[in-house]
Parts: sequence; structure tokens; C-alpha cells
Amino acid sequence: MYTRATTSLTTAALLLAALTACASDDDAAESRPSSSAAIPSAKESADPPRDDAAELSNAVGYYTKAYFEGDTDTAYRALSQRCRAQITPEAHGAVVTRAAKDYGPDHEAADIGANLLGDTASVSYKVTGLPKFDKKEQPWTWEDDAWKYDAC
Repeated sequence: MYTRATTSLTTAALLLAALTACASDDDAAESRPSSSAAIPSAKESADPPRDDAAELSNAVGYYTKAYFEGDTDTAYRALSQRCRAQITPEAHGAVVTRAAKDYGPDHEAADIGANLLGDTASVSYKVTGLPKFDKKEQPWTWEDDAWKYDAC
């Protein structure tokens, strides 16, 4: 019985090998991916995946720093398109200038945490030395290849 099972398996394996060998080169070529497949090469690769948590944390830090240092241009550029449509550079600049005058530049964003959902995020963080400016679930959005403040 052991011999019959071994012989049957050997015969099946040989038949399978023979059938595979009989496939034409055209059939084999059709089943192989072409060299111009949709997988990008290292040279032509798509944008690398972004590190949302790190990039968002950096954006929050830059915005907070610009805000308390009175850097009106940087702070305004950090606003989303939606926010820039609601406030002029001059009006936003006046708020930033006032914050710098009233509180000074030594207030960094700390303990930054975010809930990310695609191109939007809800960010919570503390402002060092100014607990009244601590934020909970502040909206941010990804646009123009950067995270932008969207709490207008």
C-alpha cells in the first residue's frame, strides 16, 4: 500500500511537471509582470510617506513659537486656506504682535498629542508657562504639503 501511494504521488508530480514544461513561452511571458509595471523604481518613486505625527508636532511648535515671538509672516503662513480667507494678514498680525508684547517669546508647545484622520487632525498641547493658552482638540489640516492651523 505504501508503494502504491508513493508511486501515485510520484506519477502526479511528474505529470504536473510535464504540463508546466509544456506551457509556451508566450503564456509564461503573459503571466510575468512587465518591467514597466506600476511599481515605481527608487529614482521615480512617489513622494515618501509622510510622518504625520512628527510633521504635525513640528508645525504646532513652529506656529506657537512664531505666535509668541511676534513673527507675523510665519504665523500667518501657518494658517489654513480657510482661515486665511477669514482674516487678513494685518488683522492676524495685530493679534500675534499683541501676544508677543503681552507674554513674550519664551512659550513653547509641549506635551503635543493628536488624533489624526487622513488630512485632518485634532491636536491637544500645553503652552509652557501659559496654561490659559493650553489647547484641547485644536483643528489642523494638511494642505500644500504641510500641516496648517485650522482653528479660525
